[in-house]
Amino acid sequence: MLLTWGTSSRLGIDKTMLVVGGEQLARKVARVLGGVVAPTIEVGPGRTDLHSVTEPERGAGPLVALVCGWEALLSLGHDGPVIALAADLPRVTTELLRFLAEWPGESSAVPVAGGRAQPLCARWARPALDHARDLVATGQRSMRALLATTTVDRVGPAEWGQVATAECFMDLDTPEDLARLVDEARADGGTME
Repeated sequence: MLLTWGTSSRLGIDKTMLVVGGEQLARKVARVLGGVVAPTIEVGPGRTDLHSVTEPERGAGPLVALVCGWEALLSLGHDGPVIALAADLPRVTTELLRFLAEWPGESSAVPVAGGRAQPLCARWARPALDHARDLVATGQRSMRALLATTTVDRVGPAEWGQVATAECFMDLDTPEDLARLVDEARADGGTME
């Protein structure tokens, strides 16, 4: 599931609509995700061509978005593990997502990069998704609550580094992140809009 409806409060613009390397960011990330998993849905306002569902309340938090997407996937007949992916990861790769999708066993797999868990570029197993629903019912809104109260395989660079670099987890949250991405696009001879 692709999560596209964050508030972008730190950046001040709708980052999912930015054009990176000639492609709208949300569409680019959707394309990468769709190359690995099916069915693929968007939780958000319909920034992509994916089937989209919206949260009951915009900006309610990523945990609510995860549960909303999980319920939509259940209604489509999917009840296995889910890749949850934020749309603000311009460097995420097919190889990284395939690695997560194929994580052995029944556990959730959450990469750790730069010392931080990456729950919005992770594989979530059904028990964790069902638990997320229970957390939302008690008023929780943060992915930290899910990480703190469910069992996950924390996947470090020794594992994901076989198929990806830390740049795959670079998210676009702040004006500094955007400036860095613009500078890199210019250095590569490209542009950003």
